[in-house]
Amino acid sequence: MNTQSHSQAYAASGVDITAGYRAVELMKQHIARTQIPGVVSDIGGFGGLFELDLTGYTHPVLVSGTDGVGTKLKIAFLMDRHDTVGQDCVAMCVNDVICAGAKPIYFLDYIACGRNVPERIASIVKGVADGCVLAGCALIGGETAEMPGFYPVDEYDLAGCCTGIVDRDRILKPETMQEGDILIALPSSGVHSNGFSLVRRVFDVENTDLKTPRDDLDGRSLGEALLAPTRIYVKPVLRLLESVHVRSISHITGGGFYENIPRSIPDGLCAVVDRSLLRIPAIFRLIQKQGKIDERDMFNTFNMGVGMAIVVPAAEADEALSILKDAGEDAYIMGSIQKAPEKIRIQ
Repeated sequence: MNTQSHSQAYAASGVDITAGYRAVELMKQHIARTQIPGVVSDIGGFGGLFELDLTGYTHPVLVSGTDGVGTKLKIAFLMDRHDTVGQDCVAMCVNDVICAGAKPIYFLDYIACGRNVPERIASIVKGVADGCVLAGCALIGGETAEMPGFYPVDEYDLAGCCTGIVDRDRILKPETMQEGDILIALPSSGVHSNGFSLVRRVFDVENTDLKTPRDDLDGRSLGEALLAPTRIYVKPVLRLLESVHVRSISHITGGGFYENIPRSIPDGLCAVVDRSLLRIPAIFRLIQKQGKIDERDMFNTFNMGVGMAIVVPAAEADEALSILKDAGEDAYIMGSIQKAPEKIRIQ
């Protein structure tokens, strides 16, 4: 830890640079868990270094994604729990990258806060490291910015970015999709990291009991159900891509089914979702009931229990389900591809 750098004037303005050094020391143990072959630099430099191993690639393409956690952080503040939102941040990036068929290789985070509390920052980074381990990528750098007067002293924002790699010939090609292809669902853990502006309004979270277990949430508290970290699908999907001709993958994030699934459906084809097959978690039924929200709006805002939608040929659907289940995913068929002018239909 740097023991020479300190500024009384800066500290008087609300920025404690020595707290930043302490936070870095605390987070190093978590970052170490994410190290994979290719990491060249140690934490604390001006840039994260990663040496690409291009063995087996004929035309490597880098795929990058960036995102944040959004207003789900407000629930973390109210619960005073900060060790899971880092996984949300990683998931929002790596789950996007895998939609191109790319393997995430490294991740960087950005934390902006009103006051640097080293233990809290380290807890956030623990969650980031957890997510990186689940995704099989390295946490090679990041930034913690203490910004008094801009953020409240006990609040922060969290964002990140990741880079993945895929051979050009293995980039997913939705244009190969055909009528009769099968739509497979990978279950979500709950709300994930989208729609929380609506969630917060529905439950008036600042004035609601978030900590008492509830029967209508299978014994979890409202806060626990809402903070359930976004699932990371990288390793199961990579295993699937090794053996099955995957047409397309959709990460169901903000905008729900109606915004995200059409992004990977070619013109002239429609993803027809069988509403009766969907396994919708209790948290969504509670949101809809308490907020008096129309079902279409629910499907146009939330993931409704489906974190990813994968399109495969009908002849390979059973094999795909078997591979995904062997990889720990409770995957199931939720519909098929048909010819139609609209790109999605829920019926």
